Amino acid sequence: MDQDPENSYPSKNSYQLPSKVAILYSDVKREYFSSEEAYLTEKGAEKYSEIVADYTRKLGIEVKLMAGNSSLPSELKIYKPDIVFNFVDTFEGSDRDASIVPGVLELLDIPYVGSGTLGIALSANKYLVSKLLQANGIPVAHSQLFLTANDYIDPTLRFPLISKLNETHGSVELNQDAVSENEKHLRDRLKYLTSRYREQILVEEYIVGREVSAVLLEGLNKKVYIGEKIFTHDEGKYKITSFQVKWGSETKQALSFQRFHDPILKEYTKKAFSVLSMYDYSRFDIRIDESGRYFFLDCNANPFFCPPEVGGSMALILDLYGVSFIDTLKRLMVNTIRDSLGEARLSFPKAI
Repeated sequence: MDQDPENSYPSKNSYQLPSKVAILYSDVKREYFSSEEAYLTEKGAEKYSEIVADYTRKLGIEVKLMAGNSSLPSELKIYKPDIVFNFVDTFEGSDRDASIVPGVLELLDIPYVGSGTLGIALSANKYLVSKLLQANGIPVAHSQLFLTANDYIDPTLRFPLISKLNETHGSVELNQDAVSENEKHLRDRLKYLTSRYREQILVEEYIVGREVSAVLLEGLNKKVYIGEKIFTHDEGKYKITSFQVKWGSETKQALSFQRFHDPILKEYTKKAFSVLSMYDYSRFDIRIDESGRYFFLDCNANPFFCPPEVGGSMALILDLYGVSFIDTLKRLMVNTIRDSLGEARLSFPKAI
């Protein structure tokens, strides 16, 4: 694997690392979630946060894990961390309400790694994200938001169409049946989703083609690392990052990445990051149709942050470019400390 010379990191004595770090994770109880699938996407939140905590402790830093629930403000006041890693994706099972957590950190004046209240809230509304991107010249699939299964269908939408939960991430309910080739199937799908999850449904034109994920790390400059998805497990007619591909027992065998380079896509990614008020790091899923056109499908302000041995997309893509998890961890902490002091940030390794 190529190693960028910028990827070597100075010692703890050269740059200021925090002494005490709090890692916040989603408080997960089965009764919070509308389905077993939604619950499973968050079930390992504490376990994965502990893995990050172990890496942090190896740097000589004191770490405490805290659940993102109503006890959080008092725990933070007692512990008084130098900085916080916010890994809370859901609050009492709601993606939308996860934006409460950065709000608490702002009120307590605690520096934290990750997007703020607005960035997290926007990320939990896929339709609004799509419209914001479109208004700023970033290509997206033609879509419609459904409040009920009986809503009028925009006649300009072209089948096949893919239905997604508008506020829930994690590929919940994404499978071959999520793609509709006719109105009857779409109506049945909408009835199922709206009755089970009681949230609005985003229906998009399904884009046939390749799919890439772009990871952005914010340092002195914004660096973008892109990996093309290689689906090694044939699930059926439509190539999608389904719930099974993302969370199934064969996930590591079902999906891998190879380097992908295009300066145009990097610029689109940087612009999307700014338009959506994201900070520190993010991940974007993009389709490339047969004509080479890009379509931004999913924008995640709080992507799964773990080392590559765990198998998360973000870490696997960074690993392709020789960007180690420990160096990423260090830079994020140092940059957060420097931001709080009004100092210049460190740069991340150059994406090739």
